[in-house]
Amino acid sequence: MSQSRFTAVFLAQRLSLLRTLQRMVGNPSTAEDLLQDTYLRVTRALRERPVEHLEPFVFQTARNLALDHLRARRVQSRMLVDDVPEPVLHSIAAPQVSSEDAVHAQQLLERLGQSLASLTARQQRIFVLSRLQGASYLEIADQLQVSASTVQKELKLIMAICVGVAERLA
Repeated sequence: MSQSRFTAVFLAQRLSLLRTLQRMVGNPSTAEDLLQDTYLRVTRALRERPVEHLEPFVFQTARNLALDHLRARRVQSRMLVDDVPEPVLHSIAAPQVSSEDAVHAQQLLERLGQSLASLTARQQRIFVLSRLQGASYLEIADQLQVSASTVQKELKLIMAICVGVAERLA
C-alpha cells in the first residue's frame, strides 16, 4: 500500500474520523491531536508492513488512540484525587507568586495582547475560535468560509508570533 493511497483514503475519511474521535473524547482540540497521531501511526505501520484493508485499519487505529487517551486521563484523575483525602485537598494553599514573577507575567500578557491586536481580523477570529472556544479547523473553516488548510496555516503563524513574544521576554 503506497503512502499516496493512504493519504487519499485518510483525506476522504478525515471528517468521519474527526467526528468519531470528537464523540469519543468530547474535546475538539484533543480529537484533532488524535487525528494527527492516527495519521503518523498509520504512516509508520505502512512502512513496516503492508495493510490489506486500509480503511478499517485507519479507523481502528484512531479508536485505539482515543481509548488510550481516555484510559490515561482516567488514571491520571484517579491518581491526582483518589489518593488524597478530601480535607487535605481543600487545605492546600495556592503557591506564592513572587512580585518578579507577577511583573514578568504582566509584561508577557501585555506584549501578547499587542501582538494579537496587530493581527488581521480573520487571524484574531481564528485564534479566538481555536484557542479560546476549542473549535476544530473544519468548524473554523466553515464559519469563516475558508479552507481548513488556510486555518491551519494562519494558526501556525499566530502561534509562532506568540512563541516569539514569549522567547523575547524570557
